Amino acid sequence: MRRFSDFYYQVPDGLTLYARDYPGPDDRAGCVLLMHGLTRNSRDFDVLADRLSVHFRVLVPEQRGRGRSEWDSQPDRYGIPTYVNDMFELLEAVGEDHVAAVGTSMGGLMAMVMNAMRPGVFTHVVLNDIGPELSKEGLDRISGYVGQGGIISTWEEAVAYNRAINAVAFPSLSDQQWRDFTRQLFGERNGAPFLDYDPAISQAVRSDEGSALPPDLWSVYAQLESQPLMLIRGAISDLLDTDIKDRMIHSVPDLLYLEVADVGHAPMLIDDAVTEALENFLLA
Repeated sequence: MRRFSDFYYQVPDGLTLYARDYPGPDDRAGCVLLMHGLTRNSRDFDVLADRLSVHFRVLVPEQRGRGRSEWDSQPDRYGIPTYVNDMFELLEAVGEDHVAAVGTSMGGLMAMVMNAMRPGVFTHVVLNDIGPELSKEGLDRISGYVGQGGIISTWEEAVAYNRAINAVAFPSLSDQQWRDFTRQLFGERNGAPFLDYDPAISQAVRSDEGSALPPDLWSVYAQLESQPLMLIRGAISDLLDTDIKDRMIHSVPDLLYLEVADVGHAPMLIDDAVTEALENFLLA
């Protein structure tokens, strides 16, 4: 694995947030911003960041309330508007103003909003299993487990919990792959696993305001046609259904589409075929 630096930065409301900073091959290299999903963290991008850092500087932030970023004492700030502003603060702090973006799930929603707020900020955009409209089936499944981990004392219990909430999306994982996946989701404290996010993020998911998962961003999505756009979708995704996917392709005809077989929400971006296609897209 290529080395990265731990980068901490403070945002205007006082929280200290964290990002991994993988140096590129030289000072002339472009920069890629990798943004994770709702309950996830920078470990999701271990494989992809390692591959892309051969060509680019790679920034992998952890959103407030996740991983090594501070938890927010005001849970109503857990939502897309706040996360987007945090990302602009990160880019300013590291001296980058024109980057490529890869967003998984919530990270893809953030990319859409960032592009609308600051046109031209992105050279390329990759949306991983997310669109401007979200399927109710997937939203209901997500809201049913966020913040509901209960007491988990052993890694065996952590794996069982992970299987219970994600088996529908990953029906073909081996036992070892489930163990590896679980290590991405959970941190470890005194030998015991813990879900590596603030349970309070669930408040925004379940609120009527929908700040964490806005239901309709079609007008915002349309603004992505001005730069290269790639959509990755799990073939059995319950969050990005085929009707929404087809409308996305129709709306932006130049979109590059990649479907990952036998995977739901959301593809992990670790398979060689997927990471190679993504790498080639960003290099084009």
